[in-house]
Amino acid sequence: MAKLSQTFAHYAILAPFFISKNEAKMSLTSPKVAIVMGSQSDWATMQEATQILDQLQVSYHVEIVSAHRTPDKLFQFAENAQQKGYQVIIAGAGGAAHLPGMIAAKTIVPVLGVPVKSSMLSGVDSLYSIVQMPKGIPVGTLAIGPAGAANAGLLAAQMLAMNNAELAQRLHEFRQAQTQSVLDNPDPRR
Repeated sequence: MAKLSQTFAHYAILAPFFISKNEAKMSLTSPKVAIVMGSQSDWATMQEATQILDQLQVSYHVEIVSAHRTPDKLFQFAENAQQKGYQVIIAGAGGAAHLPGMIAAKTIVPVLGVPVKSSMLSGVDSLYSIVQMPKGIPVGTLAIGPAGAANAGLLAAQMLAMNNAELAQRLHEFRQAQTQSVLDNPDPRR
């Protein structure tokens, strides 16, 4: 946990020296998206969401918040999420993946849950833990693994783009580039 925080703290300090003007501008804005995960091992999956948000120039906050190991921190994070200006929370967890649901229970900020693939049940346990929420506490559940994390980043950006024309344009450009890459490579043998 400390290792991830130290890495990002160091990046934030050095960021203006290593990133473009647009990225520097983005890093100075108050993040609208929070990306949380249950443990350090979830980062391999959850970084897919950050890569999408970086590409779309959406600022975000990243933090480890364990539902089982740091429940008080989880409650504090969720209860303060709206006050901190987060408009979307992406929460990834594996195994007994209670993090997204517990956050959703403590905030009205929309929560997107990403099931992280587990070693025992290939992420199906994580999926069921996140998707089977009781009526009244919704969690938008994505696919298991990296595709789910990437789509969570895209979905968060789409939600924010409803009130941000520049971001909406970047999303249109992202989609056009994605379509063009398929059209440019129609032969699967190449």
